[in-house]
Amino acid sequence: MKILAVCAHGLGSSFLMEMNLKKALKNLGIEAEVGHSDLSVTGNEDADLFVMGEDIAGSSSLDPQKSLR
Repeated sequence: MKILAVCAHGLGSSFLMEMNLKKALKNLGIEAEVGHSDLSVTGNEDADLFVMGEDIAGSSSLDPQKSLR
């Protein structure tokens, strides 16, 4: 499974989400590839799940079935 944390610029918020996702998944015993990106390049990324804040979710053209807000 590949999970991508997304924020507006791909720097601070998405990196913090990535670190927290990795920690939570490890605690749950779930193996996944986790990364982070900005909203502008996310459409080119192939992931099973995209995690983003509600503030940018409206600007996203990602499949709602693959987006966690």
